[in-house]
Amino acid sequence: MVALSGKIIPLAHTICASAAFLAALAAGYKLHFHKIVRNAHYGYPDEWFPSVSATIGDRYPERSIFQILIALTSFPRFLLLLGHLYLNGSIACFVIGVIRTVTCGGWVYITSTDDHDIHDIFMISYIVLTLPWDIMITRKTTQAKLAKGITASAFFATLVPLLYWYYQHQVKHIAGAYSVYAYFEWSLIGLDIAFDALSYSDFENLIVDLSYEISDNGTTFFKFDKLKSPKPQSISQGDTSLSCDEQEYVEDSEAEITADTTIADVIRSNDEEIEIVFEKTEKITVLPDMSRAPSYDSFLYILTNTFNSFMFWTAMTSLTCSIWYFPLWYMGISGYEAAMLFFLGPIVLYIPFMPTVIYQYGVLLSGIIGIGSHFIGSPETRLIVQGVGTAITVATFVLNLKSLLNRQINGSFTITWVFGLVLSVAIKMGCYSNNPLWPIMNAENGGYNKTGLVLVTFFGLLSPYVNSVHFMEAEDIEAEVTASEKKVSFLTRLFLSLGFGSLIFSIHQLLTDASTVIYWSWEGWGENSQGPLSWPWSGLTCTVMLLAGISSLRFSNFSLFPAFLLSVSTAILCIRDITQWTKYIFGGLLYATSIIWLLPSYFVALPLTGSLAVFVWGCLLYIILVLAHVWVVAYAFVPGGWLLRERIEYVLAFSSFCIVLGALSIQFSGPFTKLRNFDRDLSPKFYKIVSYFAFTIISLIGFFTYNLRPTGIPQPYHPDSKLITAGIWTIHFGLDNDMWASEDGMQFLIKEMELDVVGLLETDTQRITMGNRDFSSKLGHDLNMYSDFGPGPNKHTWGCMLLSKFPIINSTHHLLPSPNGELAPAIYATLKTYDDILVDVFVFHGGQEEDDEDRRLQSEKLAELMGNTDRPAILLSYLVTHPHRGYYNNFVSEASGMHDIDPADDDRWCEYILYKKLKRTGYARVTRGTITDTEMQIGKFQVLTEEQVTQYGDSLYEFNKSDYTPNGDLEFPNKFNDEGERGHRYHVFDKPLYYEVPDGSVKK
Repeated sequence: MVALSGKIIPLAHTICASAAFLAALAAGYKLHFHKIVRNAHYGYPDEWFPSVSATIGDRYPERSIFQILIALTSFPRFLLLLGHLYLNGSIACFVIGVIRTVTCGGWVYITSTDDHDIHDIFMISYIVLTLPWDIMITRKTTQAKLAKGITASAFFATLVPLLYWYYQHQVKHIAGAYSVYAYFEWSLIGLDIAFDALSYSDFENLIVDLSYEISDNGTTFFKFDKLKSPKPQSISQGDTSLSCDEQEYVEDSEAEITADTTIADVIRSNDEEIEIVFEKTEKITVLPDMSRAPSYDSFLYILTNTFNSFMFWTAMTSLTCSIWYFPLWYMGISGYEAAMLFFLGPIVLYIPFMPTVIYQYGVLLSGIIGIGSHFIGSPETRLIVQGVGTAITVATFVLNLKSLLNRQINGSFTITWVFGLVLSVAIKMGCYSNNPLWPIMNAENGGYNKTGLVLVTFFGLLSPYVNSVHFMEAEDIEAEVTASEKKVSFLTRLFLSLGFGSLIFSIHQLLTDASTVIYWSWEGWGENSQGPLSWPWSGLTCTVMLLAGISSLRFSNFSLFPAFLLSVSTAILCIRDITQWTKYIFGGLLYATSIIWLLPSYFVALPLTGSLAVFVWGCLLYIILVLAHVWVVAYAFVPGGWLLRERIEYVLAFSSFCIVLGALSIQFSGPFTKLRNFDRDLSPKFYKIVSYFAFTIISLIGFFTYNLRPTGIPQPYHPDSKLITAGIWTIHFGLDNDMWASEDGMQFLIKEMELDVVGLLETDTQRITMGNRDFSSKLGHDLNMYSDFGPGPNKHTWGCMLLSKFPIINSTHHLLPSPNGELAPAIYATLKTYDDILVDVFVFHGGQEEDDEDRRLQSEKLAELMGNTDRPAILLSYLVTHPHRGYYNNFVSEASGMHDIDPADDDRWCEYILYKKLKRTGYARVTRGTITDTEMQIGKFQVLTEEQVTQYGDSLYEFNKSDYTPNGDLEFPNKFNDEGERGHRYHVFDKPLYYEVPDGSVKK
């Protein structure tokens, strides 16, 4: 037999891993220094230190040296994993370690030179998995815990400057930034190796036995026994060094041992001998006099937790909305997407004393930080501050939910949580689809941030007192099951974790705005009928959610029925042929009801697991699903976009599958099967107060619905001249240059330019990352215009929207061909104009320049659509082409019948206005101000009768500029001359252009 000390394992791992990186760095410095320090922007002497990727993967022989040595690291690496499995007994930790090792192999053997995207995916996955690995190892270790905690904290703290300097290099192209970035990148390598090296003290007492036996037939083979450690000193019942509680624990051989045992945790059991390690666990400090805390059925408890739930959903929706600003402006991955990791806020609850801090100050800090972030002008800083507030908000929610082991308090908390969700949706509806406490809102664009600060301060100070009841009540849910049934299996915890993360994602995706499920169903205006409109049916969505919340406790121990409804409604939402009212009622409303009915089952089961990891893994899945929700749009410049492109149904179906899987595990496994419905345990007083709250919220919904009613019949600005003033504007999803909501600014320019018809592009904001916002609700209402949202959020587009002072008789939505890039959305609408003359309007956003074939197919399809109508027509578009070149000649052609509003304007690339069978009278280009990155283009046209069109013939398209400014209706507003107003002025030509017309209406 050969016996080896276990400390050799981390020692060998450290030596091999360190040697691999250091040898590659030394060889690179000696052989290819100038080549490995060069990057896409600079070389030596502007850059002086190489990145890890360039060092280990770009050159021979460094690459070979590194890969040989890192391969030698694999044997001690897996022994290290097995050793930790033996020491802490955690299968989850072992699985994470194995997957983390595989991702490590991915980024070291697939270098950035081989495949940059795949290399980055493995690298990011490795870093993400390092977080739970470090936390679990640190928590379960008995040696060098402080050193491991400091090393792990330093690792993740280093990510902050790392991302900052990468941003300086990649976005701002600052010389030397990449070398500084490389310092932090190499620091991560060192800290990662150091963390595993600290396992030396844990493995010091382990013995590895390598024994061999000779079989009867003479065959010799080796046998690897389990890792063994020296037996600890036995614990006698009379040991005076133990406390009274500890001696009592030892004396009672039948004592129930759980993961939450505060006297001791069982490490391993062998036959009749139990080895125990005593360690203290932290208690949450609550108020001294618990008897004065409000009960679960008090008005104060219900009010406080309804408001806290409202703030939870405010924080969740605001962070993703803020993150979207950065990839939008950088047209690609910016690095700020890493702010999604703030949703892993519950991880801080692993840190000693943090549960007490979060319990006492979580609501107060998260509210002040989150809402207070609107005072910060810099978008980057505002995002980080908002992220910190969100992380605390999520941690506070998890801490409260984890403590709910009293059935009455659990039921009351569930109802108030749903009330807070519905309240956030109702207030958002009343504020035209913006939450007034978001960091993209301020006093100038409809925000109530200062009012919010007052409220969060009040409830933040009140919450520790009110919610102290969570930690004082008897754990009567656990009392319903026997000791042998309390243990929740790893598989059940896994299913619950997947279900919890998917549940939060599903609510965020479809239920945080009342009109989202409506636009999943909307297909355009019909001549006789159409599907549901945002007004008034958003009010119905809110009401159904509220009623589902009130009745949800009836399903606290019967999740099969709502799980069945969820499956049916998900199928309806996923089937594209089902549209309009059928999809809204049997898809959207049924989906909302089933999701809310499943909440009580999850809220009672999750605390019973006694595991914080269930929540953390759920939050991680939520982040993954949000990213998948973005990837379905798959803009051509998104790395790996093909994976989920145009597959939002897959994401929706997967999230529902996970929810149903978790619900079934609740129904049929573990201690959950012994629980009865909660609705019978709540007092009449509770239901009486709940009915008051429900009536208040219903009244609020009714009030907002009434206020959002149309203000009158829309009328064009210049009916006497039979004039249509049409504009096209790309509005960057309603976030201006400084990350503020820009609807008010858009409204100003549209109104002051007296636009009768306007096409808005980049408007598909009914998504998680755009805040689930609806521009049409505000702009249509305040400007008193008819609106068409365009292809909905389930159609994977940038989005386009039409606003019109003329009735929309009919509209159809089109997804133009795009086999290799992003789908190009189009609206084909027919408007009833003067004297009932029908005019067709096309609003179109073409694909970007990444794929030439996509743009060719799109131009041919749109030309076909425009050529198929004999009516007067206007195209308001984003074409991505130079005038008179390339596919411009498909849009302006005999096939389409369309003509350029100003063929002499050769300074265009994106926006174009085309027309036919209308009299062109004027054309202007107006600066964007701070609203977006794109100007507004405006054309003025007069509507002609068929006889007039025949009489003018081709002279309608003669290009004759006028040197004179027309009088009256045909003139563009003078306020935008010279410096203009609010940053908007006429530019390119410095003034509007006017055209001679055959009837001589242009006068001196």
